[in-house]
Amino acid sequence: MGTNQNKIAPNSVRIWLDDERAAPDGYVHCHSVNDAISKIEFYEQNRVTVELLDLDHDLGDYAKDGGDAIKLIDWLCERKTFYRIVLHTANPVGRANMMRTINRYWPD
Repeated sequence: MGTNQNKIAPNSVRIWLDDERAAPDGYVHCHSVNDAISKIEFYEQNRVTVELLDLDHDLGDYAKDGGDAIKLIDWLCERKTFYRIVLHTANPVGRANMMRTINRYWPD
Protein backbone atom coordinates (compact mmCIF):
# COMPACT_ATOMS: atom_id res chain seq x y z
CA MET A 1 0.00 0.00 0.00
CA GLY A 2 1.43 3.43 -1.01
CA THR A 3 1.81 6.41 1.25
CA ASN A 4 -0.50 9.38 1.03
CA GLN A 5 1.60 12.55 0.81
CA ASN A 6 -1.41 14.75 1.60
CA LYS A 7 -2.15 12.93 4.85
CA ILE A 8 -1.86 15.30 7.80
CA ALA A 9 -1.39 14.62 11.47
CA PRO A 10 -4.48 14.57 13.68
CA ASN A 11 -5.36 17.98 15.05
CA SER A 12 -3.51 19.83 12.31
CA VAL A 13 -4.53 21.68 9.17
CA ARG A 14 -3.12 22.79 5.84
CA ILE A 15 -4.47 26.01 4.33
CA TRP A 16 -4.73 26.68 0.58
CA LEU A 17 -5.11 30.38 -0.32
CA ASP A 18 -6.23 30.82 -3.93
CA ASP A 19 -9.04 32.68 -5.65
CA GLU A 20 -9.43 30.27 -8.60
CA ARG A 21 -7.68 26.92 -8.21
CA ALA A 22 -9.40 24.24 -6.17
CA ALA A 23 -7.65 23.09 -3.02
CA PRO A 24 -5.96 19.69 -3.11
CA ASP A 25 -7.40 16.96 -0.91
CA GLY A 26 -6.57 17.49 2.74
CA TYR A 27 -6.47 21.28 2.55
CA VAL A 28 -8.84 23.96 3.86
CA HIS A 29 -9.59 26.40 1.03
CA CYS A 30 -9.49 30.15 1.65
CA HIS A 31 -10.21 32.65 -1.09
CA SER A 32 -9.07 35.85 0.65
CA VAL A 33 -6.44 37.04 3.10
CA ASN A 34 -9.07 37.94 5.69
CA ASP A 35 -10.64 34.49 5.32
CA ALA A 36 -7.22 32.89 5.90
CA ILE A 37 -6.53 35.11 8.93
CA SER A 38 -9.92 34.22 10.44
CA LYS A 39 -9.27 30.52 9.96
CA ILE A 40 -5.72 30.73 11.36
CA GLU A 41 -6.98 32.55 14.46
CA PHE A 42 -9.79 30.00 14.86
CA TYR A 43 -7.37 27.06 14.62
CA GLU A 44 -4.92 28.67 17.04
CA GLN A 45 -7.68 29.31 19.59
CA ASN A 46 -8.78 25.68 19.27
CA ARG A 47 -5.26 24.28 19.51
CA VAL A 48 -5.20 23.00 15.95
CA THR A 49 -1.69 23.11 14.49
CA VAL A 50 -1.35 25.06 11.26
CA GLU A 51 0.97 22.68 9.43
CA LEU A 52 1.31 24.52 6.12
CA LEU A 53 0.15 27.58 4.21
CA ASP A 54 0.11 27.06 0.42
CA LEU A 55 -0.28 30.47 -1.22
CA ASP A 56 -1.14 32.03 -4.53
CA HIS A 57 -0.20 35.72 -4.86
CA ASP A 58 -2.90 37.33 -6.99
CA LEU A 59 -6.33 36.90 -5.43
CA GLY A 60 -8.41 38.66 -8.08
CA ASP A 61 -11.69 40.09 -6.81
CA TYR A 62 -10.98 38.55 -3.39
CA ALA A 63 -8.09 41.01 -2.94
CA LYS A 64 -10.80 43.47 -1.85
CA ASP A 65 -10.97 41.33 1.32
CA GLY A 66 -7.48 41.87 2.72
CA GLY A 67 -5.22 42.35 -0.30
CA ASP A 68 -3.09 39.89 -2.21
CA ALA A 69 -1.45 37.00 -0.38
CA ILE A 70 1.70 38.95 0.48
CA LYS A 71 -0.51 40.76 3.02
CA LEU A 72 -0.97 37.44 4.83
CA ILE A 73 2.80 37.05 4.97
CA ASP A 74 3.10 40.62 6.32
CA TRP A 75 0.49 39.82 9.00
CA LEU A 76 2.37 36.68 10.02
CA CYS A 77 5.61 38.71 10.29
CA GLU A 78 3.99 41.36 12.46
CA ARG A 79 2.86 38.75 14.95
CA LYS A 80 6.01 36.59 14.60
CA THR A 81 4.07 33.52 13.55
CA PHE A 82 6.35 31.74 11.13
CA TYR A 83 4.29 28.89 9.72
CA ARG A 84 5.73 26.77 6.94
CA ILE A 85 4.85 28.34 3.57
CA VAL A 86 4.77 26.97 0.03
CA LEU A 87 4.07 29.24 -2.92
CA HIS A 88 2.08 28.05 -5.93
CA THR A 89 1.70 31.45 -7.60
CA ALA A 90 2.37 31.86 -11.31
CA ASN A 91 3.22 35.57 -10.82
CA PRO A 92 7.04 35.85 -10.91
CA VAL A 93 7.15 39.36 -9.40
CA GLY A 94 4.66 38.42 -6.67
CA ARG A 95 6.65 35.24 -5.93
CA ALA A 96 9.90 37.20 -5.70
CA ASN A 97 8.36 39.73 -3.30
CA MET A 98 6.88 36.99 -1.12
CA MET A 99 10.15 35.02 -1.09
CA ARG A 100 12.12 38.14 -0.19
CA THR A 101 9.97 38.61 2.93
CA ILE A 102 10.06 34.91 3.83
CA ASN A 103 13.84 34.74 3.40
CA ARG A 104 14.31 37.85 5.50
CA TYR A 105 12.08 36.98 8.48
CA TRP A 106 11.45 33.24 8.65
CA PRO A 107 13.90 31.26 10.76
CA ASP A 108 16.02 28.75 8.85
